[in-house]
Amino acid sequence: MNSRERFFALLERRPVDRVPFMPITMMFAADQIGAKYLAYATDHRVMVEAQIRTAERFGFDLVSGISDPAREAGDLGASIHFFEDQPPALVEDDSLLADKTKLARLKVPDPCSTKRMSDRINAVALFKERVGNELVVEGWIDGPCAVAANLRGINTLMLDFYDDPVFVNELMTFVTDLAIEFARAQCKAGADLIGVGDAAASLIGRSVFEEIVLPHHMRLVEALRGMGVKTRSHICGKTAKICEARVKPGYDIIDVDSPVSLELVRQKMGPDPIILGNIPTVEVMEKGTPVQVRAAAEECYRICAPNHIISAGCEVPRSTPIANMDALRDFAFSLAPASAAQK
Repeated sequence: MNSRERFFALLERRPVDRVPFMPITMMFAADQIGAKYLAYATDHRVMVEAQIRTAERFGFDLVSGISDPAREAGDLGASIHFFEDQPPALVEDDSLLADKTKLARLKVPDPCSTKRMSDRINAVALFKERVGNELVVEGWIDGPCAVAANLRGINTLMLDFYDDPVFVNELMTFVTDLAIEFARAQCKAGADLIGVGDAAASLIGRSVFEEIVLPHHMRLVEALRGMGVKTRSHICGKTAKICEARVKPGYDIIDVDSPVSLELVRQKMGPDPIILGNIPTVEVMEKGTPVQVRAAAEECYRICAPNHIISAGCEVPRSTPIANMDALRDFAFSLAPASAAQK
């Protein structure tokens, strides 16, 4: 059973030879080939080489087009600050939609004709060409709350939820339209899985999430399902308050970050959702020992198996010791078919 077969078997609740191993690596992956992160985030050929080499070295079951949250916003005209060896960042005090009336003039572009979205599309196509028969090819889009925050400014958006929810809904409708088109282009390029990153959603309360943000996730997942692609929800941070709501859109995989108790997640979400995570990224992966990494992975598996994917809670830090990543791989590889099919 190769990685791609293993992944689809798990999602279809068929027997697997072991639990999939799918950490998020960005800066860590760039460092494996000695590339500066600017090159990784702006040149799909560098990303593809780094992801494939890292997957081969550590036995990952996927390669991913994730790099930074500034692609969609940047291609719409938002101010982006690029760094030589760090991820690009939005310029908060120069938000594209500081003036809300500008939203009416924004148009959803063809992602293939843009600069940064097209680079990710090209990465997906090259992944598909090089390893698409063996590994899961993951495309990536940013979710409605994330892109809205990138366009409006995250602090301003938090006020908008209360001061002007009608505008927020219009903004999220627009960015969800964009997300659907960006995802569609990645699907056509060969993506098996579309990850949806929406970290900003962890900052809002349950009622606001359910009333304003959730309907856009539901529309997004419905559109993705219509494309025939698998889906993954990634919301870093403290998401305990929205556990039950995160199940409603029907994502195939739900990432859970380390600030959230997996025991609580299983209680709130039930046994059916496939949970990815949630080994602490800094305390365990970066600063812990191989013994601690394995113990944390065993605890996650104990709680979540069989509907589980092994990973840190969020991006693996670039300074994570190689021995710790090896320990995580060794645990994943140690799981026998019987243990993967039964809890």
